[in-house]
This record gives sequence, structure tokens and C-alpha cells, in this order.
Amino acid sequence: MPGERLMASGSDVGRFHGNSLTIVEATNQEEAESKEQGGSLLGVQKICCCWPPMIIALTFSISLSLSLSLSVSELMLSVHSVDLLSSKMGQNRMEHHTDHYHGNALIIRRGQTFQIELDLSRPFNSNTDKLHLDLRTGPLPMVSKNTHVIIQLVEELEDDRWEAKIVERNGNRIKLSVNSHAKAVIGKYKLTVTVESPKGGSATTRDPRKDIVMLFNPWCEDDTVYMDDEEEKKEYVLNDTGRLYYGTEKQIGDRTWNYGQFLEGMLEACLYVLEKSEIPPPGRGDPVNVVRVISAMINSQDDNGVLAGNWSGNYVGGVSPTAWNGSVEILKKYHKEGGLPVKYGQCWVFSGVTTTVLRCLGIPCRSVTNFQSAHDTDVSLTTDMYFDEKMEPFDELNTDSVWNFHVWNDCWMARPDLPPGNGGWQALDATPQETSQGTFRCGPASVTAIRTGQVYLKYDTPFIFAEVNSDKIYWQRNLDGIFTQIQCEKKAVGHCISTKAVGSDKRNDITHLYKHTEGSEEERIAVETASRYGTKPDVYSTSMAEDVSLEVKLEGEGPRMGADAQLTIVMTNFSSQTRKTTLHIQVAVMYYTGVLKGTVKKDKMPVALKPNEVKAMQWVLPYHSYQDQLVDQAALMLTLSGRVSETQQVLATQTSFRLRTPDLSIEAVGEAVVGKKMTAKITFTNPLPRTLKGVVLRVEGLGLQEVKEVVVGDVGSHSTVTRTEHFIPTQAGHRKLVAALDCKQLTQVCIVVPSSGLCWCVWTMIMP
Repeated sequence: MPGERLMASGSDVGRFHGNSLTIVEATNQEEAESKEQGGSLLGVQKICCCWPPMIIALTFSISLSLSLSLSVSELMLSVHSVDLLSSKMGQNRMEHHTDHYHGNALIIRRGQTFQIELDLSRPFNSNTDKLHLDLRTGPLPMVSKNTHVIIQLVEELEDDRWEAKIVERNGNRIKLSVNSHAKAVIGKYKLTVTVESPKGGSATTRDPRKDIVMLFNPWCEDDTVYMDDEEEKKEYVLNDTGRLYYGTEKQIGDRTWNYGQFLEGMLEACLYVLEKSEIPPPGRGDPVNVVRVISAMINSQDDNGVLAGNWSGNYVGGVSPTAWNGSVEILKKYHKEGGLPVKYGQCWVFSGVTTTVLRCLGIPCRSVTNFQSAHDTDVSLTTDMYFDEKMEPFDELNTDSVWNFHVWNDCWMARPDLPPGNGGWQALDATPQETSQGTFRCGPASVTAIRTGQVYLKYDTPFIFAEVNSDKIYWQRNLDGIFTQIQCEKKAVGHCISTKAVGSDKRNDITHLYKHTEGSEEERIAVETASRYGTKPDVYSTSMAEDVSLEVKLEGEGPRMGADAQLTIVMTNFSSQTRKTTLHIQVAVMYYTGVLKGTVKKDKMPVALKPNEVKAMQWVLPYHSYQDQLVDQAALMLTLSGRVSETQQVLATQTSFRLRTPDLSIEAVGEAVVGKKMTAKITFTNPLPRTLKGVVLRVEGLGLQEVKEVVVGDVGSHSTVTRTEHFIPTQAGHRKLVAALDCKQLTQVCIVVPSSGLCWCVWTMIMP
């Protein structure tokens, strides 16, 4: 053909006996262009027209086969499917300690590797192909804000960075080991996979079922929330039930709280709370920011958070705070109703829900109860009581109060924003008491800083210090209108600070973490150090002599509901001379927050003390004095005041106590086996000499039964009622059935099936 140049060469391909094949490569311009443009495969070769037909046909077939093989290796690469290996019992979920969460989504913890598998259109060629993963979180993902992460392939993985490595190849499938950054933003990530080859590239479309949830990681040493002790991680991250403490320091009550952070819908609900908050996605990598905003979001005071607080005693339109047994119903309701605050909560409910959310997000957390918890309203770091010239309380000035108990949270993390040594437990309070930087929130405050009086360290350390270690100072107005300090109680607040023990239901007293031993030199130094940063820095400039003491004691477990309350007043004369005084006695009904409802009895008692005498005097509050006046927690405040005639020493003290309510008793009937119906009998005796109206039982148990209300109705005076409940256990292991009684005349009546009751599931479980 014109313009054609032939080149002949021998070849072993297609060689037959007695014949030699010649493959001719065309350099024809048209055919060369056709080759460059992906034209006919036949255009790359010319067959000599003089060859026999059979040889020509065979040569054609062989040439076509070779050309096709070459083109397949250059085909465009694409991703057919992505397998996140997210099964609950799979390697990813087990290694990341997320196997307890409901569902089969990929839930991982930051700073730790995880695996995914890709099914490609052809085998991956590391020499010519490229691949990277894109993770995006938040409404406006940006690489500079760490909300858009591009993960490249590397030969070897290194710690503390986003990267991926191919660890397995099987035909068109590859397995990647992906490493995440230990300070990655937590939350839900959208995943896309992008591949490139010499022939072009493609990316997967986002599939919501392939979203990845990233949590904090207490098992990663580089994570700010790292916790070393394995048993503590099991308790403060993985335990889905706990104990909350209430009452008074001398009558500590407890109840089980179902955190339920792993149940269906709970992870979504907790992430929803985070998304509703003011914190932008880039700030969600810092646990200090996260817990601070969670403390604001759990209450609804100024941001339509989870719970509406109510201390009025009127709970129409909602649920009484004492009726809640756990966080699950509250958080699910908040999520389902699109962020409408749930009614109602008080301090232990705020704390229980906070524990649920933080454990769900991966931050070690526990609920903490402080007995005799001060509420300092003027940042003086003292709890101040004001009296007029006649030693009558100055009500309009007495804004500080001491709550019988208050429940908040400890959460665990390092504090790189504070001086060294202030990491570890941080106090956090979601109950709306005072604003912090314009929002009802409190903390996180270093417990170490609280203990040492370093109240200048953020956040809200002065307020929490005053709750646990402020002195109670009594002031009297003089005739000239000036107030003089007349007494200082140094051991009035911050007693029996309690939390559930690790690995058991016992109460663990952690007062020593919050304050030095009362009266020790270290404790006094901490108090005086803190006071210098308050509004009354000179309050400790004057010392006072005292030779008469006054205290109140409760016998045994204290007075019971429905009977006269007997208390013992003890006075001690430390001098060698006679001392005389008249005690003014006042008892008021009190909300557990320290707010008084009203006085139920006033009395006077003249007292004469011999030299060095210790005198114990009985004082009785009759049942009829308080029977129609009680509010939640059945709390009462006893105030004693007087002046020693010989020395003009002022005596003043306050003691809160509660009237013990009866317990429910519960008996599990039958063998406890997953999937098998069983029975529990709940029994209650009315202790009052009057009929209880509208009694309701609330029964629930994780892995046993969802929340159920049982209407009991009226219960006669001193009558006993029994209700039988049937349920089917759905989870193996140590399970607890919780019952609480809701009644206007009685509060905080609850019981938990003893561990021996349903522990049988462990031993009699029938595995499929």
C-alpha cells in the first residue's frame, strides 16, 4: 500500500511445523492514530496476504488475545462496594470496646486502627493506581478545621496520624488498616472512597449506612481522656447501671439508676444532644469543651436542653423527678420530640443523664453526691447567715443556702489548659444554679484545684469549692447598721462526698479527694487561700474565742415517717465556770436544695451548764406538726441559736435531717433464663396513720423490662399491698429489676432486686 513500511520479525507465537510466522507491525499514520485513540485492535498488526487461510486465522486469534490482555490491565479502576466490617462481634467493634452498642454500624474510638474491605473492579496495582479515603463531619467540612480528613495510603502506619495501609489482597478485594488521630473530632463521619488509575478516577457516593461514628478513647494513651486502670474503665465507661445517693449525711439513702448508654437509639440521642449544642464541630475534639457544653445542654434553662428543672412540688404535665429510674426514657423522648425539654428533673436526674451522655461518648464519668452542699450566691466563698439585733434571721439577706445533698458529676481527663497536676477527675454540674459566662452550666473544675483552694483556675472552681469547703459564717447587725461576724462554723458543709464503688454497689466516700481532713492545717490553708479570691477577702482576719459548743445528734438511722421525730441536743462547757443560755429552736420544712418552705414549730429551751459539763437534751417534733407540710425528700431544717450570758458568745447551728420513708420489698419468683417468662412480687406497707392517695409503681430493668407504670391506687393506713409483675429477660448476665413508688405523701421509695435475684441468668442461660 502507498506510504506503508513493513517490518518483519520472527516469533515463537503461533509457530507451526514447517512454517514460520511473520508479524508485521504497521506504522501507517492512520492506523497509528487509530491506536492512540483506542481504535480497532486489529489495526496494530498486518497479516501477509500470501499466508495460507488457516495460518492467517490462527494468527488473528492469537494477536487479538494478546491485545485484549494488555487493555484489561489498563482499564479504569472503580469501587464496587465497601465493607466496614462493623458487626457487633467483629474485630473492629471488639477491639474498640464498642460491641455493647446496639446495631451494626461502625462505631470506633479515636487514636486506634480499624479495618475496612474494598471490592474493586479489578486488582489494585500499587505502582499505577491511587486510593484515598475521605471522612467528613459537620455541616461545612474543612481540612483546616479537622472536619474533613483525607486519608492517604502509606507503606507503614505511624501513631497519632490519619493514614491507611493495605494489609490483605485477594483478587479484586483489598483490606485496609486505617489509623485515626488521637485528637480527632468525635461524632458521625460520612465516608467516601476515591480511586485513580492511568485511565481515570472515580469516587463512591455517600451511603448513610456506611457512616462511621467516632468516640473518645480512654484506652488510647494519646487521648486526653485516657484512663490507666482497666477496672475503672469498665466501671466509668462500660457500666450501664449505677447508684445515686441522697438524704442527709447521717441518713444516706441510695437508689439504682439505669444509664442505658448502649441501648437502641441511645447513641443517636446522645449525638443529637451534642449536635443541638453551641459547640461547633471543630471543637468536638476537646473533651473540656464537650463536657462544658454538655453541662449546659442537660438543663433547659437557656438553651432548650434535655431536662426542665422543677422544685415546686407541682409536676402536672410531666413526671415527678423522684419517679425516674434512669436516663433512657428521658433521652429518647428528647430526641424523638425534636429537642423539646423533658419534664421534670432535679439534681440527681440531671447528674444521671449527664453520666449517660458522657459514657456514651467515651468520656469516663460518675455521679457524685455531696452532703451538706453549700450554695454560695455572692462569690464570697463563705456561706453567710445574717441576723438582726434580736438574733432573728434576716430573711432578705439570707440568699446563701445549704442543701441536704446535691448530686453532680466527675469526669476524667487531662487538663493541658491548666498547670501540671490538675488533670484527672474534673467536677461538672448540669443542675442550673448559677450562670457561668452567661449560661447555666458549671465546670469542668479540677478536683485537685478544689482541694487545694486554687479557685482562680477555670472553670467555675470557686462555686464548687464553696459547695464542699466553705465555712458557715454568722453575722449580726449592730445598732449602727453594720454587720459583725459573731460565729464561724468550719465543718458545716461538704460531708460524706459519695459515689458508687468500682466493681460493686457499695458506697465509696471520696471526701478526701475534694478536701483535706477537716480542721487540719492543710485544710485551713486551702480555705484561706480560696477566700482571698472571693468578695470577702478579709473574713479570716479576726480569731474568736469559744468555750461552749453546740451540736445535734440523731439516734440510729434517724426518725421515721409517720412518727414523732426525736433529736438529741448536746452542749459542752469547756470552761471551769458555769455557763447559761437560752436556746431558740426552730424547725422548718425544706426542699433538699436548702430552700425553706415554712416553719412547723418554734420552741425555747433554757440551759445551765456546770464547769466542764457535757449535757445531752432530748427534743421532740410531734408527727402532727409536720404531717401536712412535707415536700420532696421529707426534709426538715433545725435551727438553734442563743447567747451565753457570761461571755456573750453567740451559739448558732443548723442541722438538716429527713424522715425515713419505708422500703419496697421485691421477690423474684422462678428461674431466671433469657427468653423465659418469670415473675416478681413487689410489696409495700404504708407507714402513715392515713390513707395514701394515687400510688403508682414504676418498674424497669435493663435486659428485663422496659419502663412500666403500675397503678396501685389508694393504700389504707398501715396497709400492705402486693403487686405481681411478669417479664421476660432478654439479656444474660447480672441484671437488676428496679421499682420506684410515686406518691405525693411519700417520695424516694424504691428497691432493686438483689444481685442474687437475677444473677441466676449467668448460670442457667440457655445459649442458642
